[in-house]
This record gives sequence, structure tokens and C-alpha cells, in this order.
Amino acid sequence: MLVSILQRALSPPRTLAVLAGLIALTAPLPGAQPVFGAQAAEESQDETGEEAGGQGEQSGEPTSSVAPTVLRIRWDMGIHTVAADFISDSLQTADDRQAQLLVLELATPGGLSTSTREICTSILGAATPVVVYVSPAGSHAASAGFFILMASDVAAMAPGTNTGAAAAVTGEGKDIEGTLGKKVQEDGAAYIRSLASRKGRNVEMAEAAVLEAKSFSAEEALEGKLVDLVSPSLHRLLIELDGRELEKGGRKVVLQTADAQVEDLELGLFQSILAVLANPSLAFLLLSLGGLGIYFELMNPGAIFPGVFGAIALLLAFFALSVLPVNYVGVALILLSLAFFIAEIKVQSFGLLTAGGVVALVLGGLMLIDSPEPAMQVSWKLILAVAATAALVAVFLLFVAVRAFSNRVRTGAEGMVTERGVVRESLDPRGKVWVHGELWSAEADEPIPVGDEVEVVQVNGMRLKVRKIADASPSLSQHAEA
Repeated sequence: MLVSILQRALSPPRTLAVLAGLIALTAPLPGAQPVFGAQAAEESQDETGEEAGGQGEQSGEPTSSVAPTVLRIRWDMGIHTVAADFISDSLQTADDRQAQLLVLELATPGGLSTSTREICTSILGAATPVVVYVSPAGSHAASAGFFILMASDVAAMAPGTNTGAAAAVTGEGKDIEGTLGKKVQEDGAAYIRSLASRKGRNVEMAEAAVLEAKSFSAEEALEGKLVDLVSPSLHRLLIELDGRELEKGGRKVVLQTADAQVEDLELGLFQSILAVLANPSLAFLLLSLGGLGIYFELMNPGAIFPGVFGAIALLLAFFALSVLPVNYVGVALILLSLAFFIAEIKVQSFGLLTAGGVVALVLGGLMLIDSPEPAMQVSWKLILAVAATAALVAVFLLFVAVRAFSNRVRTGAEGMVTERGVVRESLDPRGKVWVHGELWSAEADEPIPVGDEVEVVQVNGMRLKVRKIADASPSLSQHAEA
């Protein structure tokens, strides 16, 4: 919360707007009148038009005026917390700068209902008129984007775009059944009716988009009076909007946009990174790869790169999940799958723990995001691809561990066991034996003469315990004698 407040307070557009306002109030230009919106400009012109005109004729100089400002923002991702904050901040900047319009160029598959309502509330409560323009050609404003389009003061679309399909469904794309499904549908239908009727739009078509998941092309939406304009470009749109009268905040506003200066408001660096990371599929991928990196590092200490990569990926994943509606049961299942993979190395479960880890990973991916919107769900293909990769890595590491365990130790005291040698000093019960190129003190449970072949059965410090081998190897005895 504190970071968000500081970002809003210290953002460059906001700071410049405040400084410009202070300069305008304290040091107005000679003979200039401050203009606060189109209505105030017209009232000022009505009151002083004759006097200004007389002065212009006497001086012989043409009157000059500052071109109105139109602020433009663009959003082409899912609707979530970052989108709500960005659009709300942009509206506040437009209000502070007394802009003619704020144009939101929108292309989105949908998003969170909570963030959508925040955006709609910000648009309805702003002092600046808001135009939502679905563009460029080929894009769409579906689901949550349709609600935002209906909340705008001017709804516009580019040719070749579509909107609608605002019915709520489950994460698998199925209808929500039972009382819950009816509750969600009725709530959405009531909300879209209130938005459409408030702006004088086709309530029946808007309701059909929610209850029947209907989608409309730009031409169909214009013909049905669901949107106000269809324009091929922003420049053309501003020309068509010039002179249009709107009601905003209980007052009449006449738009002056034909010669307006268009300024873009961009996401800050922090918001840009968060907006990219706030993708459910990317968050799941980072969480899974981070876990696998840590897992590989634990199984192979000293590899370094997997551990560093895993730690960074996990931090980015938790950063992304901080702005998404997370189901912590899904996070727990993903972490449980990692625990199963690690346990498979330690416990010989014949692959049962690995299978359990894959199942937990798939279920965790499906339950990770707590939202019925398909746009906010993790991709099925990605879940299966990550699960298959995790299973292959786990099986490979298991194979390496089993092979290393099955190899006999050849160094140290354990490496001496089962080694063969030749008696150099008779064992009765103690003597000397030649083993592994060295002369060792040894003992046996029975007397063994010089030259007989023995096998090491135990290592007690610097003394070996051996037993006689019945089928002595002549080559080994000859080598010992040499």
C-alpha cells in the first residue's frame, strides 16, 4: 500500500501536472484566462467575446489559443490489479491536467471481476470524459473488456474488431452450474444493464453478451447501438468526436478534439515488469522451474547454476502471484510435488513417489489461480509440458542415484572388502598378507600357510580379517612370490 501511494504521488506526469497548475495559478499570462474544460471556455467566450474581438481588430494581431490535450493509454493484456492501478492513475492524471479526453485503447481477453469493477468505478467517477477504443483491427474486448467498454462515455471500435462473450465460466471453460452459476450470471447481467442504460446503449444486446455469451463485430455493435462509433484510426476518431456533447459529472461537456494534441501515458518500469509477470501461465512456469532448479541443486551440490536460477525464478513467481488471485492449495500442491520428487531419490518407492509428484503438480497448476475467467487460468498444455519435464528430470536423477548406489566402493576401508591377496607370513591366527599392492597385518579364524590365497572380509583399523579361498589363483600366488 505504501509503495502504491508513493508511486502515485511521485509519478512524473502527476508531478509535472501539479507544478504546471501552480505556475498557472500564480503567474498567468497577460490577458489570458484560465480555461477549465470546454464548458468554462464557452462561458468565458460568451462573456468577453465582444471585448476580445474589439481588441483583436484594434491590434491587428490574431488571437492565439492553446490546443486541447487528449491523453492516450493502451492496455493489451489480461485485466488484473496492475491494469486497475494503471488506468486509475491515468484518469487521475487526466483530471489534474484538465484534459479534453482520456482514450483507452483496449485489447484484452478478459480478467478479474474485482479489477474490472475497480476500472469501471474509476471511469464513472472521473471528471475527464473517457473513450474506450477497441483497436487495432483483429483485436477484441471480451469478457471483462466488454464491461469496461460499456462503462465508457464513448464506446468506439476499429473495423475488424469484436466484443462481448462476457458469460462467466469455470477455469476449464465450462458453464458454472447450480446456484453459484445462476448467482454469478444474474450479478453480471444486472451490472451490465446498469452500465448500458446509464450510457443509453442497447440493454438487450449487452445482457445477451453476459447471459448467452454472444459476441458482436464492430459493425453489428454499431448497428445495434451497442457502441457509438466505428473508426479506422485514432486520428479519425478524434475528428468525429469534435463538437460532440457529453454529460459528465452532472455537467455538459462539448468536446474539442479536432486539433487536439495527443500525449501517451506509459507504464512505469516497476508496473511494466509486474504487468508482464502477472500472467498465470508465466507465474506457474516460474514456480515450477524454480522448484526444479532448487531440487537439482540439492541432488547435485556444487552445481551452483541450477540453485541460482531456481532461487531467482521462485522470487519472480512469488512477485507475480502477489497481484493474482492465488489459491494457496494450488501452491501447496506444487511444493508437495517437489517434496515427492526429492523423496524418490532417498526412498526406493519404485516410481510411486514420482507419479504422486506429477499428479500433485498437475492438480496444483489447475488450482493455482482462484478465478473462473479462462483468461486468468494456467494453460493446460503448459501444465502437461511442465509435468512431463519434471517427470523426466526426476527419472534421470533417480537412474543416476541408483547406478551410483549399485557401484561397489573402491576407495577407503570399504574398498578393501572382498579384495583378494596372498599370505606372506603364515596366519596362526595372525600374520602378514599381500593385498592391493601393500603388505598388511591380518588375522584369520583358522591357520593359513604362506602362499595361500585369501579374501578380505573386514577392516579393523590397520588390521585385516581374512578367510581362505579354496580355489586359489596360481597367477596371483606367483605374483605375490615375485
